[in-house]
Amino acid sequence: MSTTENRELIRVVFEQMAEGNGRALTDAMADECSWTFPGEWSWAGTWAPKTAVVHGLLRPLMGQFADTYRMEADLILADGNRVVVQARGYATTVAGEPYHQTYCLLFTLAGGLIIEVVEHCDTSLVERVLQPLAPAS
Repeated sequence: MSTTENRELIRVVFEQMAEGNGRALTDAMADECSWTFPGEWSWAGTWAPKTAVVHGLLRPLMGQFADTYRMEADLILADGNRVVVQARGYATTVAGEPYHQTYCLLFTLAGGLIIEVVEHCDTSLVERVLQPLAPAS
């Protein structure tokens, strides 16, 4: 796919997530997709393939929110099969804590699907208001 097509795919995914449709993201993932939190903190690691991303990362994460999680893209840049998104996320945790997150997400695409996500976020916020996840395997 072209740079323009890859950017458009991610733009549509984020348009849906801004309305609370998180499934748009998982529907756009290839079966071999991986998701990485870089660094040295409690959530650092890589979940792969897609089943591990969904069951080990995304579902446990979304289960910590009392309301629908929404994520909005502020900036989308694309170059070939790489798309970078600066975004904001909004929810309230089941403990009543506001979860207003900032992100820089790096997507790699192949054949019209996401094959890799590298997420940079406010790790202090995660550590402060979310419950730890089981380590990535």
